[in-house]
Amino acid sequence: MINTNKIIFLKKLIVSILIIALSVAGIVFLFDPFFHYHKPIKPLKAVLTQAEYQVIGTLRTFDYDSLIAGSSMAENYNNKWFDEVFDCTTIKAVKPGANTSDLVYLLEAAYEEKNIKNIFYTLDVAALTTTVQEHYVNEGMPLYLYNKNPLDDVKYLFNKHVLFEDIPYMIANSFIGDYDEGESFNWAKYKEFGKLHYSPTEEKQSDKTKNEYEYYVDFNLSKLENLVKSHPETNYIFMVPPYSCLWWYESYMCGTLEQDFYAIEQAFERLLPLENVEIHYFQNMEEIVSDLSLYMDTIHYNEDVNRKLVDLISTNEYRVTFENKDALLENMKILADKYINVYAKKYISNL
Repeated sequence: MINTNKIIFLKKLIVSILIIALSVAGIVFLFDPFFHYHKPIKPLKAVLTQAEYQVIGTLRTFDYDSLIAGSSMAENYNNKWFDEVFDCTTIKAVKPGANTSDLVYLLEAAYEEKNIKNIFYTLDVAALTTTVQEHYVNEGMPLYLYNKNPLDDVKYLFNKHVLFEDIPYMIANSFIGDYDEGESFNWAKYKEFGKLHYSPTEEKQSDKTKNEYEYYVDFNLSKLENLVKSHPETNYIFMVPPYSCLWWYESYMCGTLEQDFYAIEQAFERLLPLENVEIHYFQNMEEIVSDLSLYMDTIHYNEDVNRKLVDLISTNEYRVTFENKDALLENMKILADKYINVYAKKYISNL
């Protein structure tokens, strides 16, 4: 004979477990720190610090008409700077170390949700020369946030890290201190500039030949070309960031200097003819590139530089055109020699 008390106990246990499970899922759904289901509910702020977990959610659920796209070089822009200068509502489509395929994936995800007015795209030379990678999402990432399969959401709704760390962090930054939502994914405030993390390459490597990099540059630029052509309604503002003189030295020592020049030259040739494209080239800003107090390594500069670049875009002072592109590249080769043999070598000699 079945013990009635045991049956009652099991029923109560099951009900209790279901109540706890629904409560946990409800809390995660309500706060939703990865913005998988909705934008932040007021008075909570959009606390954005984990790009691979949060960017895809913001692209699907936030209100915006413009995007800042790029690698870590784009993360230290304040969205509000673009909003003020270009009269738009901006969020970020970024990934640390992003290659071209990464960014195209994110931008295509955004186009599924929104009509996009502007894309402010940080055109990293490394992303143009990197080996071919077709897909952004891989097995090492939180696929349950990307694949739109509701059955996978259990990995999010019943995630102890989300419940006990991400949600409290979101609450704390919403109500304590002065967290600025425009500084999404910003890392600069936690870094020290002027004391560079850098060890120079000591032995000059042989120069790469054109057939070693031509295919990769063509592949990556084709991805960008196809994206831009598919969306003539969007203004694409490409920005080539001012890496430090030490980056130029490393490019020379590693035998990639000609490759890097080729990538930029091809970007000019293939993107400038598109009517909805602007390119702003900042690698020839000698006063920035030579001032290593502005950098934390060979490429990453402080927020003041980011702010300056936004203002310069609006003036068109560094805009590339059909008329000036050839002279710009020729002058850049002369300036690169100065970066390498004057500024960089002076710094290295004092190490």
